[in-house]
Amino acid sequence: MSFGFDSQQINMRRVLFLLLCFIGLLSSNLCCGHASNGRGDQPLAQINIYKASLALDTSVHIHASPQVLGLKGEDTEWVDVAISNPKHSSNDWIAVFSPAKFDSTTCWPWQPQTKEKSPYLCSSPIKYTYMRNYPEYTKSGNVIVKLQIINQRADVSFALFSGSLDQPVLLGVSNPVAFVNPKAPVYPRLALGKSWDEMTVTWTSGYNINEAVPFIEWSSKGLPARRSPAGTITFNRNSMCGEPARGVGWRDPGFFHTSFLKELWPNREYTYRLGHDLFNGSTVWSKNYTFVSSPFPGQDSLQRVIIFGDMGKGERDGSNEYNDYQPGSLNTTDQLIKDLKNIDIVFHIGDITYSNGYLSQWDQFTAQVEPVASKVPYMIASGNHERDWPDTGSFYAGQDSGGECGVPAETMFYFPAENRAKFWYAADYGMFRFCVADSEHDWREGTEQYKFIEHCLATVDRKTQPWLIFIAHRVLGYSSNDWYGKEGTFEEPMGRESLQKLWQKYKVDIAFYGHVHNYERTCPIYQSQCVNNDKDHYSGTFQGTIHVVVGGAGSHLSPFSSLTPKWSLVQDYDYGFVKLTASDHSNLLFEYKKSSNGQVHDSFKISRDYKDVLACTHDSCEPTTSAS
Repeated sequence: MSFGFDSQQINMRRVLFLLLCFIGLLSSNLCCGHASNGRGDQPLAQINIYKASLALDTSVHIHASPQVLGLKGEDTEWVDVAISNPKHSSNDWIAVFSPAKFDSTTCWPWQPQTKEKSPYLCSSPIKYTYMRNYPEYTKSGNVIVKLQIINQRADVSFALFSGSLDQPVLLGVSNPVAFVNPKAPVYPRLALGKSWDEMTVTWTSGYNINEAVPFIEWSSKGLPARRSPAGTITFNRNSMCGEPARGVGWRDPGFFHTSFLKELWPNREYTYRLGHDLFNGSTVWSKNYTFVSSPFPGQDSLQRVIIFGDMGKGERDGSNEYNDYQPGSLNTTDQLIKDLKNIDIVFHIGDITYSNGYLSQWDQFTAQVEPVASKVPYMIASGNHERDWPDTGSFYAGQDSGGECGVPAETMFYFPAENRAKFWYAADYGMFRFCVADSEHDWREGTEQYKFIEHCLATVDRKTQPWLIFIAHRVLGYSSNDWYGKEGTFEEPMGRESLQKLWQKYKVDIAFYGHVHNYERTCPIYQSQCVNNDKDHYSGTFQGTIHVVVGGAGSHLSPFSSLTPKWSLVQDYDYGFVKLTASDHSNLLFEYKKSSNGQVHDSFKISRDYKDVLACTHDSCEPTTSAS
């Protein structure tokens, strides 16, 4: 069944919706447009670490090996955790802690203290898994659990608990294990700079500037090797806006270094490595990496772009508590790695890690995407799970960031914004212009962001950069997701009212959104009406923007409305991502691919010459005069 709404019906439904929100008859999640159930979805949030009690048992033995990791320069290692518990139960679970010492001496003064009892534990583990996942343990209490550990600047221990997650009982703790150099530079993230001939490299280490000088050494065949300095920044617990980020979820994030590689030749392969000159005269090096520099804006060459949202992270060691949370994340990552030679740039458009105030997860995420982000620019946008927190200037008053209020995302990744606390920016890549909006700040007409969006759209030269792309995390355009259907207008509240005239005026080819965890493509549309009835090939004069929801890269899926609007051409309740391929100035191929197998599930082509972009269409005509 399909249906459409006229503008009067839409406005009446909107008034009713906002009134119900105001008087409290609709849930805050619906009124705030949340795509998830808030920070409670984070597996670590299920552990009430403050209620942990001690019942250390001498009959419980836990041994982790090898004790020294990264002897060959690895930043990820598998550890065997041998567990023996003669009093085993089906409620037992094992947790990974880093630093290895996690007793009450690590408690921050702000954390719960009472005269009757102070907490034994105040820091969350990095991850955990139920022992009932291991049949050998449930039978005998003896098992070797293989867990994957990444270098996160501190040693690691493994703790066995009994009881529920809400009433943890600590039974035993393993010996510590550690990387041979826990401070080593790791997990480089490439990003476009503010100039076409610039690439930025950001990485993480344990070295502050009073210990070592960070830099990048880079070269290309036929060119002399160069060194570029790097700046160093970090953030602390006081930078966080609330719990759990300020409390049980806090973990020292290390230091973040960004270097700007400038005056790059277009489409040239460069080799680089991360370096830190220690004050004792030695140098700490990372392994070697490569990237291909950006094409000149307007350059006519093959250019391939990946776009997705809401991926999060997974665990390769079978910690299914995480894989149940973001079951598609590893599949999406693996498909990108598999096809990396055919990818030039990636846009991850919000809800990046779903750390939700548990800071250790940012390291886990950067380790997961390192094969991609170290090779091609990995551009990000801000989502509710990065930014939203009450009374912090975010447009929405939810708590989805878990108290992070944007700080980790804005600090750990580079993006070419004028003010990184205002997460909107323009990015040029060859024949593409990307206008990346920040849906967690007000975008409506008259605001600073609205002026930016119009400027970004208006300043592109369409004869050299014909492909104009709009990006935002929340659905500021169209989605037939279940809760948007209940709201009645199939969009984020107040989403497209101000922006649709800009999309039409400046002839935006495609608008992409995340937030909704599924895939959906509209017809070319303006003011809720299809303006083109084709489905797989659009040619000639621009008539309307195609809106695409591509938020199914990893996190739990979102259902569609039981009613399907006429403008909804393709829906997929599955995990996937989009690939755009510009072969020249007149032809763009769109492909939506499944994360499970990389196969194309939906596709269309746009064939458009410059005269077609200049041509007049509804509400996009330039003024004319009858004078000769």
